[in-house]
Amino acid sequence: MNVVDRLRVALGLRPRPQPLACNQLVELITDYLEGSLPPSERARFDAHLEQCEGCRIYLEQMRQTVAAVGALREESIPPPTMDQLMWAFRAWNQR
Repeated sequence: MNVVDRLRVALGLRPRPQPLACNQLVELITDYLEGSLPPSERARFDAHLEQCEGCRIYLEQMRQTVAAVGALREESIPPPTMDQLMWAFRAWNQR
């Protein structure tokens, strides 16, 4: 904890929230899009977006992906493709 944060704690204030790194934003993006981030995390997320064009682009890509995938219906996916997708998700989940 740095001097400013120690002083804030001594005065009965909370330490300043630590900035969010890009890799942390990626881990939180689903909760952000679902509106389930706690207010303090949401503030860190929004503050990062203000400073990081790459993460703003990534967020927009994720929004577009969710919209596109949400429009798919299971019956429209050919069985071999569905099998490949299921295999890929299972393999990814086991990493």
